[in-house]
Amino acid sequence: MRVAMAGRWACARACPASCTCTPERSCSVLCDRSGMAELPKEFPCEASAINLDKNRLKFLSERAFGTLPSLKTLSLDHNNISFITPGAFKGLSNLLELKMAHNEYISYLHTRTFTGLKKLLRLDLSDCNLFNIPDRIFIEQIALKELLCFQNNFRRIPGAIRGMENLTHIYLERNKIEAVAYNSLLGLGSLKYLNLQENRINVIHDQAFQDLVRLENFYLNDNLLSSLPRVAFQGLSCLKMLNLGGNQLTNVSKTWFGDLVELEVLYLDRNQLVFIEEGTFENLTSLITLHLNSNNLTTLPFAVFQPIYFLGRLYLFRNPWECDCSLAWLKDWMESYKLVRDIPCASPSSVAGLDLSEVAFAKINGTCVDPAELNLTTASSEIASTTENKFNSLISKLLQQELKEEMGNSSESLRNGTAQESEEAQLSDRGSTRGPDLGWVWVSLLWAVSGVYDVMACT
Repeated sequence: MRVAMAGRWACARACPASCTCTPERSCSVLCDRSGMAELPKEFPCEASAINLDKNRLKFLSERAFGTLPSLKTLSLDHNNISFITPGAFKGLSNLLELKMAHNEYISYLHTRTFTGLKKLLRLDLSDCNLFNIPDRIFIEQIALKELLCFQNNFRRIPGAIRGMENLTHIYLERNKIEAVAYNSLLGLGSLKYLNLQENRINVIHDQAFQDLVRLENFYLNDNLLSSLPRVAFQGLSCLKMLNLGGNQLTNVSKTWFGDLVELEVLYLDRNQLVFIEEGTFENLTSLITLHLNSNNLTTLPFAVFQPIYFLGRLYLFRNPWECDCSLAWLKDWMESYKLVRDIPCASPSSVAGLDLSEVAFAKINGTCVDPAELNLTTASSEIASTTENKFNSLISKLLQQELKEEMGNSSESLRNGTAQESEEAQLSDRGSTRGPDLGWVWVSLLWAVSGVYDVMACT
């Protein structure tokens, strides 16, 4: 009890004036949002954590924090630090985590900046203004596991990380990195997480990832990649998630993913894909989710997905799909497994705007008929049927007209003479009038028949 009380009093006695200290023996010193422009002259030696976030600190001198053997965490986020004297962190021999993110005036680090931090596990230098860091800056930080350097101005992957065999997580997103060289990631055999998204990467050298044998999550999305090495991901047999979305890829090669037997999620969305090679996914026996949305794909042969294995989600929307018989398998798959939806058709025009699930694929003699051909066949049948009806109607009208004229002539004869005269007149009329009428009928019929054949030939 006395020891505990002594610890509390020690923290209380040495707690800086503008800070608060928690009461436990290994206290936390809370100096965030205190308006500090300079560091306090003294901190409690028992302190396990110091928070100096969101102040106005500009300069860290040598041994800026004195000797604090119990300190595990130091946070300097959101300050105005512009210069760190070499040896500034000497005396913090047991520090595990150092956070200096969001210091926009840090543009340079000396090789000896982190001297004395031999047990450091996590370092956060995100959202500063660093253009590079010295190659030998981490020579003492052999235990370092997590390095966060996102949103800086790096044009290449810092050479300082090479050979850091204990690193498990590297965050380099939102920089200006243009290439991944063959030696950029050498010696990172323990790396599990690598984030290179939102850079300007347009070139990846052969075997650039050869040492990343334990990598599980890899972000390469939103870069400028238009192609990849033939066996870009060779040896990454532990990879579970690969994000290649938001690049400029136009095709996918079956040689890229051959070793990714543990891959569960693959992003190929927001590219310019027009072609996927058959057999591309054949070794992805653990794949659960595949993103192919927002590309330029018009068709997707069934052979690309053989064998399908246990794919759980397939995203295909925002592609100009041509909904012909080559996609009939996909419609059946949609209906059978309910794993994919939203496949809007761009062509043929007869089904444009419909979802693939709404397209009817007819079969004639066991063979699938494309919607365009099916509509054309239907249209031809309708034209022929309409023409035939018109032809029959014309014949009927012509014959009725002839019969009416004959009846009219006979009645007129009976009114103007005797029965004999009527008979003679009738015979005379038949000789002089009926002949021309029948001729006209047959000429009309021949014209109609000719018209029908012309129409049917055109269809």
